[in-house]
Amino acid sequence: MRADPPASGEAAWRRFAACLVAAAALLLAGTLALALAVDPYDTGRPRLLARDGVRPQGPRTAVASRGRDPAFTAAIVGNSHIQLVSPARLRAATGIPFVQLSVPGTGPGEQLRVAEYFLRHHPAARALVLGVDSTWCSGDPALPPLRPFPDWLLAADWPGYLRGLLRLDAAAEALRRIGWALRSAPRRAAPDGYWDYEPEYRRLGDPDAPERVAALARPVPDVPDPGEGGPDFPAAGRLRALADRLAPGTALVMVFPPVYAAAQPRPGTPRADAARACRAALTEAVTPRGRVVDWSGDRPEAHDPALFFDASHYRQPLAQRLESDIAAALGTREGDAESPRP
Repeated sequence: MRADPPASGEAAWRRFAACLVAAAALLLAGTLALALAVDPYDTGRPRLLARDGVRPQGPRTAVASRGRDPAFTAAIVGNSHIQLVSPARLRAATGIPFVQLSVPGTGPGEQLRVAEYFLRHHPAARALVLGVDSTWCSGDPALPPLRPFPDWLLAADWPGYLRGLLRLDAAAEALRRIGWALRSAPRRAAPDGYWDYEPEYRRLGDPDAPERVAALARPVPDVPDPGEGGPDFPAAGRLRALADRLAPGTALVMVFPPVYAAAQPRPGTPRADAARACRAALTEAVTPRGRVVDWSGDRPEAHDPALFFDASHYRQPLAQRLESDIAAALGTREGDAESPRP
């Protein structure tokens, strides 16, 4: 009787490939399960490490933890052009606990997602302050991100969040979070999100040096940005939809941040016409639901180089004047229990 022939080399390779695929699937599932359990960015999803907050890190990833924090009932959203507005000083002026959710280098698409995330976790928020700059004048209806942005961290759906966890940086952050959470007193990223950029600018040199002041005074060409939109301005439509969804007791303040005089468009130029049309569209989007604080025009402060680091990044004295106008728009006083004006 003839014995069966030994397994062929092809069959052995098939078994090896199947084992390799199974091992990779198990490794992937294990990595995903660990990241989901650890919740590396404190999104509030199911987690084993019940430690609030995140380790010190940039606002792009810390915004998920800050934006859901129940200690705050109001938010400041935007990019570095509203970043210097202090949530602590606004709280002192209004009695409303603010969190700073600005993310440098973002445009309207990312900022609206941050605002929506905050409102999803705070449906009865007392106030929302939006810093609206020239990036909101884009004509692209997709409002694409200006730089890579972790949309998945703010996703409302589980599939979007789980897909985001399947990346090396999320797995690495899960391991870092374990080590961070096991410390008795780990250093935490600022809960209110405030990041004073003045020290960063001062490390680049003296902001009052003559050559810097001269550079600040150089005029910008009066040509509209190629990305500027037409009469509809897609971001205005998204802003109007956000304003319409706000709870009745949520105050909305839209802020046009200060711009140095030399960088502002000269009256009567195409750039000035485009900027005026954009501001009008955005203002209409929040009217009458919200209030507008406009510092983008030709104010006396816009001619003072001591108040600016560059054409669009102002210094603390100007930030505090902006905060006073925001507080006035909210219509509350320190210690006042009265709700802010919607």
